[in-house]
Amino acid sequence: MDAQMSKRLEELKSKRNAVIAAHNYQGPEVQDVADFVGGSLELALYPSKVDADLIVLCGVRFMAETAAILCPWKTILVPDPGSGCRMGKLLPVEKVRRLREEHPDAVVVAHINTSAAIKAESDVCCTSFNALDVVRSIPREKEIIFIPDRYLGDYVAQKLNRPLILPKSYCPIHQRLLPEYIDRARRAHPGAKVIVQPDSSREIIAMADAVCTHPQLFDYCAESDAREFIIGTENGMLHRLSRAMPDRKFHPASPVSDCPTMQLPTLDKILMSLEDMEYPVTVAPDVADKARKALQRMLDIAPCEMKSKDSS
Repeated sequence: MDAQMSKRLEELKSKRNAVIAAHNYQGPEVQDVADFVGGSLELALYPSKVDADLIVLCGVRFMAETAAILCPWKTILVPDPGSGCRMGKLLPVEKVRRLREEHPDAVVVAHINTSAAIKAESDVCCTSFNALDVVRSIPREKEIIFIPDRYLGDYVAQKLNRPLILPKSYCPIHQRLLPEYIDRARRAHPGAKVIVQPDSSREIIAMADAVCTHPQLFDYCAESDAREFIIGTENGMLHRLSRAMPDRKFHPASPVSDCPTMQLPTLDKILMSLEDMEYPVTVAPDVADKARKALQRMLDIAPCEMKSKDSS
C-alpha cells in the first residue's frame, strides 16, 4: 500500500469509526492492514468486542452474515459481494430441509461456515475446533446430521466412534491437497512436520504428523521442537504463522490451495467499501432469530476465546 492510500484508509476509518477484520486465509496485504485477523468464529464475535460502529469484514459472505446475526446493531460491510463459498453450492438449504424430513428426530449440527439460511435450519452450530465438544454433548441415542463438510464429519465420527449422517458436500479447495503434494513437500523440506486440518480426507490425515484446527496449529508450532512445518491449508495461513513465529519456517503443502473467492477482497476494494459504504450485509429478522439460537447453543457448549492479530 502506498502512502497516499494508507493515509486515505486511516482517514476513512476515523471518519466512519470503522475497523477492518480479515480471515486467516486472506492475502498478506489484506492481513497487514487489518485491525484483527482470525478464524470464522472469531470474526463473527469481533464486532461485539470492539468499540467501532462499522466493520469491514474480509472473508466470504457467510462470515459477515454471522457477524450481522450476532451483532445486528452494527454495520457490517463486505468489500466484494461476490465472495461466496463453493461448498455452499454443494449443499443448498433445500437439501438440508429434505434431510430433516428424512430424519425428523435427528439433531442438525451445522458448521459456522454455512449461510444464515442453513444455520436457521439447524439445531446447533460448531467450528472445526469445537466440533468434537458439540457432538459429544448430544445424547448418543440421538441421530446427528452433520453439515456441510463430510470430511470433517467423518473425522468427528471416527474420533468419537459415533455414526453421523453426512451429506455429499465438502470444501473443493481442501480436497485439492493430494498425497503426491505432501510427498513432494517432504522431499523438498526433509525434517519438516506436516500439519493438516481435520476436514482433510482420511488418506491425507494418515500422512500427517499432526491434525490441527487454527488455534491448535499455532500452539503446536509454538511448542514443537521442529523449526520447519509443511502446512496443509490455504496459503494465507502461512503469512499469519510467519508473523507470529518469525523464527520458524512454514511451507505450503499444496501449490493450488488458495480459495479464489476468499481472495476477492483487495486493498482497492476495502478502500472503496469505506468510501461508498458498500456492501452492507443484513439478514432477515426471522432467519436471524433462528440462526442466532443455533449459534448461542454452540457458545454455551464451547465458549470462544478471542485472540489478537498476531498471537499464538
